[in-house]
Amino acid sequence: MNYQIALLPGDGIGPEIIEQAVKVLESVGRKFSHTFEFTEAPVGAVAIDRTGNPFPDETFKVCMDSAAVLFGAIGDPRYDNNPKAKVRPEQGLLAMRKKLGLYANIRPVNTFKSLIHKSPLRKDLVEGADFVVVRELTGGIYFGEPRGRSEDLLTAYDTCVYTREEVERIVKLGFEFAARRRKKLTMVDKANILATSRLWRETVQEMSPGYPDIEVDYMFVDNAAMQIIQWPKKFDVMVTENMFGDILSDEASVITGSLGLLPSASVGIHTSVFEPIHGSYPQATGKDIANPLATVLSAAMLLEIGLDLNAEAEAVREVVNRSLSEGLVTEDIAEGKAYKTSEVGEWLAVNL
Repeated sequence: MNYQIALLPGDGIGPEIIEQAVKVLESVGRKFSHTFEFTEAPVGAVAIDRTGNPFPDETFKVCMDSAAVLFGAIGDPRYDNNPKAKVRPEQGLLAMRKKLGLYANIRPVNTFKSLIHKSPLRKDLVEGADFVVVRELTGGIYFGEPRGRSEDLLTAYDTCVYTREEVERIVKLGFEFAARRRKKLTMVDKANILATSRLWRETVQEMSPGYPDIEVDYMFVDNAAMQIIQWPKKFDVMVTENMFGDILSDEASVITGSLGLLPSASVGIHTSVFEPIHGSYPQATGKDIANPLATVLSAAMLLEIGLDLNAEAEAVREVVNRSLSEGLVTEDIAEGKAYKTSEVGEWLAVNL
């Protein structure tokens, strides 16, 4: 089969880690008789430098013409240190989500046996932890109107808005993931305080009879934040709104002991985007030391969720597990010899 893949390396270490994922995908193509055709396009600070727009129209078109998008990272210290900048790299990410209809972010959280000791939590708490956070991406307080500041700049306001349709489509996805896993869905909200959360809870309650095999429980977000740390193994699929999901998925990411190992998928109406959850790590740019494994695992999610190539995705995960168990890793998680980013990518491609 022939598949069109958009590559959005972005800023910082983005180009280096995307390069390794491409090596692995090309190896997958040789092994399973597929052809992946890659088209690269700018996003983030590099796109601002070239066009003045962090998500240019040309990049949008490349994404729309592709079966899936592999994305690196966005962010540049030039903008982080300039609070008056009118255009920021992160605006490209929000524009990409909106224009592509990326309504759901999928973050798997699981541990790797060879790295359990690197988790900040006790081994008995995290060993075997395996859950998925399904976060709504295009609604809520990040996008609600009105928003702004008063004329005297002493008051600021943001608005949280959700429609039933937005809630239904993300909850449906959560139920579908639960059906493929351990058949448990946890709805996280703040329904004791927020009207939007009450809409979420009502919608889940109305939809749950359509999924009689799925056990559903409800949890306030503050309680969920505690229980992720106290009993991470109790969760299977967690579904929640935009801001809560942003915070909880970042909290959950530390369970593994390394941000460099966690992939994510943003499922969209038009196409889907796959990316590591870590940032652009500008301090490491060009040094060939960044951990590419989260990006490679994001490529595995691209194969599975984006292209429905399950055996191929599993092959990628297996070779990543081998690299971890055999110590073929970068300096951030190495306990002996540390390998370069490019060396890890090459090893994965050859050994797959």
